[in-house]
Amino acid sequence: MLWYQIIFLSLIQGLTEFLPVSSSAHLILPSQLLNWQDQGLAFDVAVHVGTLIAVVTYFYKDILSISKAWCLSLFGKRLGDVTAAQGKLGWYIIIGTIPVGLVGFLCGGLIETHLRSIEVIAYTTIGFGILLWLADKFFHDNKEIHQLTWRTSFAIGVSQVLALIPGTSRSGITMTSARALGFSRDAAVRFSFLLSIPLISIAGGYKLLQLIMSPTVVDWVAIITGVILSMISAYICIYFFLKWINNIGFTVFLVYRLLLGFFLLALVYL
Repeated sequence: MLWYQIIFLSLIQGLTEFLPVSSSAHLILPSQLLNWQDQGLAFDVAVHVGTLIAVVTYFYKDILSISKAWCLSLFGKRLGDVTAAQGKLGWYIIIGTIPVGLVGFLCGGLIETHLRSIEVIAYTTIGFGILLWLADKFFHDNKEIHQLTWRTSFAIGVSQVLALIPGTSRSGITMTSARALGFSRDAAVRFSFLLSIPLISIAGGYKLLQLIMSPTVVDWVAIITGVILSMISAYICIYFFLKWINNIGFTVFLVYRLLLGFFLLALVYL
């Protein structure tokens, strides 16, 4: 890849991984629209590592408290109310990750082969953008993250399966389902971000395993650049998204998704 392609794709991955606009679609489109060469497996691993470092760094206090409480719950320790709630949240993150992990393992190859076209991305970008806006506009309950149950976390996890289709957006569909289930914007966003940690770890680990088993020559300059830039842009994105989401809502993302989706449909049909 050329230097400007490395910079662009790294920044795009970091920014779109956590915004409800689909990072996979934004990484697929440059190769299809601009005839850029595929970024390759090694670079995919790099930008996944970068976004993982960003979200873990931002939520490290939450991760430590959730992990500690979850481990204590395994051994039947008597916990205080706050610690017990953190332990339950650990279980809910696991429950929310299982559906997409299973479907991705069983059907990932099929999706990769048949659902990466510009037309599919256009329709999912538009359709799931409208669903996100509707869920945010017409569901006004304000449950907080401690009010999650295994049923709601499983429902959000099942919806996350749809994110395997490019253009859907993992963060977008989990925020949509959380809002539809009555959670506040802040709770929906935070749970979506926490859910991303095991999923990005699994996806990145799988890609890393593929990389280890392949004879691909690694461009270490591109790899290091990808990790650093995706990490920085992802951290900035998480910080400002959580800071502003209660005020700006999701309408701006609907507008962006509609513009992008109809632009892509114009390319396909005109």
